[in-house]
Amino acid sequence: MKIAIIGTGYVGLTTAVVLSYLNHDVAGVDKDESKLTLLHEGKSPIHEPGIQNLLDEVWHTIRFTPSVAEVVPEAELILIAVGTPPKKSGEADTRHVEQAAREVAQVCLPDRHYTLVVKSTVPIGTNQRVVEVVEDVFAARGIRGNVSVASNPEFLQEGLALQGAFYPDRIVVGANSDEAIDTLRRLYQPILEQTFDPPSEFPRPSAYHLPPLMTTDPNSAEMIKYAANTFLALKISFINEIAGLCEEVDADVIEVARGIGLDARIGHQFLRAGLGWGGSCYPKDTAALLGVAAQSGYKMPITEAARTVNFRQRERIVEKLRAVLHTLEGKIIGILGLAFKPNTDDIREAPSLDIIRELLAEGATVRAHDPIATANARRALPDNNRLSFTEDIYELSYDTDALVLVTEWEPYHKLELRRLAKQMKTPILIDGRNVYSPEEARAAGFHYIGVGRT
Repeated sequence: MKIAIIGTGYVGLTTAVVLSYLNHDVAGVDKDESKLTLLHEGKSPIHEPGIQNLLDEVWHTIRFTPSVAEVVPEAELILIAVGTPPKKSGEADTRHVEQAAREVAQVCLPDRHYTLVVKSTVPIGTNQRVVEVVEDVFAARGIRGNVSVASNPEFLQEGLALQGAFYPDRIVVGANSDEAIDTLRRLYQPILEQTFDPPSEFPRPSAYHLPPLMTTDPNSAEMIKYAANTFLALKISFINEIAGLCEEVDADVIEVARGIGLDARIGHQFLRAGLGWGGSCYPKDTAALLGVAAQSGYKMPITEAARTVNFRQRERIVEKLRAVLHTLEGKIIGILGLAFKPNTDDIREAPSLDIIRELLAEGATVRAHDPIATANARRALPDNNRLSFTEDIYELSYDTDALVLVTEWEPYHKLELRRLAKQMKTPILIDGRNVYSPEEARAAGFHYIGVGRT
C-alpha cells in the first residue's frame, strides 16, 4: 500500500518505520529542515530503543521529503501525525492538523479515492472539522474529491514504542465510511493476524494474543484516546496519594500496591508510587480533556484532582529535602535523572525540571546527571552558575548534601551505594522512584527517604 505520513515526530516516525518494515511503500513528510537532514543521512531524530536499527533495516524502501505534493497524489492512505501542542487554556491546538488536511486536499487528484487518517491526539470533534476543511478546499478548487476521513489514535509508550506498535493491545478505528475501515484493516492485517516475521530485536512475546480491531464512530475513537491516558494518569496519582498517607501512618506503599494489585479488577500496572507523570501525553491529554469539558460546561473533579496530586509530588520532594536539611540555601544537591522516564531523551513536563528550578530558587547548588537527556535539559533550564551537568555520577556525588533520584534509569539500579555515601558531605538519599531497598541503602550509610516507605 502506498502511504504518506505527514509529520515525522515521535508518532509519525515510529509508525513510518514499522509500516515500512511490514512492506508498505512509505513516504514521510516534514518541514523541519534539521529533522529532514538527519533522516536523509539515515539518522533517527528521536531517541527510542531500537528505532535506529529498524530505520537502518528499512532504509532502502522508506523516503522522506518536505513536499506534500510530491507524495500525496499517488498515495492510497495519508496519515496525519503532526503535533497538537497545548494552548494557554490547556486545550489542544489543532492548527497543524487542519493545515496538514488543507495541504493534502490541495493536491488530491479528483479521479482517485484517498483515505485520510488522523493519528495525532486531537480533541473530540476534530475528525468532523477535518472533513469540513477538506470539503472547503475541494469547493475552492471546483472539484468533487473522494476522500474518506478516519480517526486512528495511537497508544504508544515512549521507551516501548516499537513493542507497542508491533504487538498492540488493540487497534481503534473511528470512521463513518466502510471503505475507510476496510483500508485500515488491510493496512494493519499483518499486525492483526501476526503474519510478519518479527524483528530480531523485538521478538513476539510468548503469551501475546491477537489484537482486536475495534471500529466505532470518530468522536468515540477520539474520546477513547483521552480516556485511556486520563485513566492511567488517575491510577498513578491515586497510588501517589495513598503513598502520602502511608508516610503519615507508617505503612509501606510498596506492600499496599502489591496487595491491591493482586485484585484482578485493579491489576498491578501503574501502581508504582513516585514523582508522578510527565512527558508529552498525560499532562497534555488530561489538560485537553478538561478543556473539552469546559467547552461543554461539564465538570471533571476527578481528573482535576489527579493533576493536582501529580504536580504536588514534585513539591513534596523539595519539602522532604527542606525538612531533612533545614535549609536549602548554600546546599549542594545531586539530581539523578532528567528525562521524564527511562529510555527516552524527552524532558517535556519532566519532574526534574520543576525540582531543579525550585532548588535554584531557594539558593541551592545543583549538579545533574542523565544518560541521554542532558542536552535537552540544558536547553530547557535557565543559565545559572549554580547549575552544572556531569557525565560521572560518582564525581557528581562528591561533597554533596543530598542525592535525589528522579528517573529510574537502569544504570542507577547498579550504583555502588556505599561508595556514593562515603563521598558525600551528608549521605542523604531521596529515592523519588523507590528504586532501592531502604534496608540496603541504610546499610550503605545513607539516610534514606523514599515515597510512601516506612
